[in-house]
Amino acid sequence: MATYAIGDLQGCYDDLQNLLNKLNFNPEHDTLWLAGDLVNRGPDSLKTLRYIKSLGKRAITVLGNHDLHLLAVAAGIKEAKDEDLLQVIEAKDCHELIDWLRHRPLIHHDVTRQLTLVHAGIYPGWNLEQALAHARELESILQGEHYHDFLHIMYGNEPTTWENDLKGWNRLRFICNSLTRMRYVNENGRLDLLDKGKPGTQLENYQPWFEITERKTKQNIILFGHWSTVGKAKTKNIYPLDFGCVWGGQLTALRVDVEPMEYISVECAGVKKPGEG
Repeated sequence: MATYAIGDLQGCYDDLQNLLNKLNFNPEHDTLWLAGDLVNRGPDSLKTLRYIKSLGKRAITVLGNHDLHLLAVAAGIKEAKDEDLLQVIEAKDCHELIDWLRHRPLIHHDVTRQLTLVHAGIYPGWNLEQALAHARELESILQGEHYHDFLHIMYGNEPTTWENDLKGWNRLRFICNSLTRMRYVNENGRLDLLDKGKPGTQLENYQPWFEITERKTKQNIILFGHWSTVGKAKTKNIYPLDFGCVWGGQLTALRVDVEPMEYISVECAGVKKPGEG
């Protein structure tokens, strides 16, 4: 009964199957944790969504920014410029898949193992309890009947800092950006959502979110995807999961039910070049 946490799939269905074969994954006994971004950029988002959904309780996935973008495309708020997403929109089971996707959590916290899975990271100014509470705020909107209202205002980089008295759409957008888009933060808690480069190339005074000196989740073990150039972090309790499968890197699983936790990877052919889409 193994449990594997896997990084961003982005529609790379064949690479997922290669990895699962290497893991000898048995859906009757084993469990997958997915770090979000199931879709977009890769060739088989529809097959990927259908497969993960078919696993039922054997697959736990958190929402990533590309998953949220698919929700906006399905709602008619954004155009499906990617043929791969268009296949999802035109599928007979699109409504069922979208409904399933929008009911995924933003954070998965395993109380027994004391492990936390999130797509991009946890804002340094929040402790784990606060992060979980803020995630539930946004989940309640995404899972409600008026979720389209949030998708209309979801895009944007403001506000860049957190205040406890933030209200309305600004509050929800900040929560969304922190959990699904964040990479760099400065010591004053200001997000830089434009810089997507690897650590060491960022603007002065900014650091990867997990290296902020006063980060409140230092004692929590956090697994995250989203950042394909971050590599294997040397920071204690931090476990990146995205190693750039869609760009021709690796698709990686972290076995979390063993001590020490173990990375297992397969090489990916890649369907995109850095800088594309």
